[in-house]
Amino acid sequence: MARLPAVSARQVVAALRKIGFEPDRQKGSHRMFKKGPLRVTVPMHRGDMKRGTLGAIIEASGVTEAEFLSLL
Repeated sequence: MARLPAVSARQVVAALRKIGFEPDRQKGSHRMFKKGPLRVTVPMHRGDMKRGTLGAIIEASGVTEAEFLSLL
C-alpha cells in the first residue's frame, strides 16, 4: 500500500465514528473508543498524527487501509 497521508486526530476520530466506534473514556490526552470487542486508543495531540500511530489505529479498528482512508 502507498504511504499513509498526514491526518489530524480529529479526522481519525471522525472516521472511527463513521464505522461505528463510540467514545468509551479518556485518560489525559488519549481517548479510547470501542465497538463490540474492539478497542482503539487515539492520542489527541496537536498537529498531524505520526504515520506509524495511524497504521496501528487502522489495524486495531479491524478495517483495511483503503476502507479507512475512504472515510477521511
